[in-house]
Amino acid sequence: MISSTSSSRTTAAADAASDAPQTDRPGTIIAVHLSYASRADERGRRPAAPSYFLKPSGSVATGEAEVERPAGTELLAFEGEIALIVGATTRRVRAEDAWDHIAAVTAADDWGLYDLRSADKGSNLRNKGRDGYTSLAAGRIDAATVSPDSLRLRTWKNGTLVQEDTSAAMIFALPRLVADLSQHLTLEPGDVILTGTPAGASVAEPGDTIEVEVDAPDAEGAPSSGRAVSHVVEGPGDFDPALGLVPAVDDRQREEAWGSREKAGLPTEDAAGAAPGTAPAALTPRLKEKLQRAPVAGLAQEMRRRGFDTVTLDGLQGDTPGATMVGTARTLRFVPLRPDLFSAHGGGHNAQKRAFDAVEADEVVVIEARGERGAGTLGDILALRAKARGAAGVVTDGCVRDAAAVGAVDLPVFSQGAHPAVLGRRHVPWDTDVTISCGGATVQPGDVIVGDDDGVIVIPPSLADEVVDAVLAKEDADAWVADRIAEGHPIDGLFPMNSAWRERFEADSAARRGDADG
Repeated sequence: MISSTSSSRTTAAADAASDAPQTDRPGTIIAVHLSYASRADERGRRPAAPSYFLKPSGSVATGEAEVERPAGTELLAFEGEIALIVGATTRRVRAEDAWDHIAAVTAADDWGLYDLRSADKGSNLRNKGRDGYTSLAAGRIDAATVSPDSLRLRTWKNGTLVQEDTSAAMIFALPRLVADLSQHLTLEPGDVILTGTPAGASVAEPGDTIEVEVDAPDAEGAPSSGRAVSHVVEGPGDFDPALGLVPAVDDRQREEAWGSREKAGLPTEDAAGAAPGTAPAALTPRLKEKLQRAPVAGLAQEMRRRGFDTVTLDGLQGDTPGATMVGTARTLRFVPLRPDLFSAHGGGHNAQKRAFDAVEADEVVVIEARGERGAGTLGDILALRAKARGAAGVVTDGCVRDAAAVGAVDLPVFSQGAHPAVLGRRHVPWDTDVTISCGGATVQPGDVIVGDDDGVIVIPPSLADEVVDAVLAKEDADAWVADRIAEGHPIDGLFPMNSAWRERFEADSAARRGDADG
């Protein structure tokens, strides 16, 4: 085993740089989910730490080869990547020493069939593990001759440059990826690490040619891997549903495969003015601060004045008296239990787990459970995951399992109460980031959600500033009236204020503003 304190490149690593056949059938192929800042911006989420998946060695094709899109499928996606080739047995290496354990660098295309992405439930096995779905360039760059932050990645589709980025723009530096992996598993000579793709990854069709190259233009001799060349052809599509799940797509998969709704040819706005299935920009600090001061009762009153009578999520109570919640909605939908559907959608990294793994800071997981009180819809593990992700809270019109443990998580949770049964007694976790119904109210991804002891309300983002300003103005006026009542003034003419009291209130408010400005 290589010492984690080694500061010089090993002979095995240097020899491996020119040993191209070593990666024809690598022992292990490890791929990084999301690692470039440009890709994170494109996807609208930035991971706090790297995450990985495995690909079978049989997926490797070296140099120039054909890649098949099965007949009847539509979302064969290319992802140009920098591939690292491990040079020697490596375990528990430090980040500052990790580059010494890499023998060579080359170009890769991490192909994926998004039609099978949901069937994989997070494993990426069928989606990215098919024969020929790991294209590697035949050339190798000796890692000893380049800096890990000096590499350039470029991808061409039918001769047009569609991806260009550098390793310096990665969220996680290449040595960090190696060091992180080595603290969990032993890397062997010839293992391949696919380090993620930048913005610009998209969809290819039969007849397209995709080329990927990695070089180091500022290094001596400007070394290059040459190009991994893939010719897309149509392959057989005779999937047998009796054996397992078969390809299926939806607009979310189309958007992620193509890189945007616009590129996928999908409508960019729905009737509410927001892209379906996507959340708007996060709450501004100022809006969040104002909403934290606004009572739900006041917000409900102002919404009713604007004609919104069905925006309270009825029948729900918070698990902790005095807790308040402000965030934007991350939606999750359950459908009624059906054994065949639960068998297909209930296990693995299902929609429920995906929602809690994807929730971001200042978001509220809002669950459609149809008001069903015969099963829990989350427990302490999911509450802990939401807390760790920085979520603002969880709202469900179903029940909560492990209620005491959930209440101890220090995360606002609003529900119909406790129930000991797991969700599979009544529900199938179905989909995320869609318009749902919760507590009798319609909730869209990105809607503003506010909760306190009086309950929970949903507010369209376009109205949030206007409504909260009106509420806070009324709260200020009510507080002034309360002070006058405490001074002994009678209610008549003061609550509500007549013109004389209103004039006095405005004068006092102007004076207070002047004091604050001064």
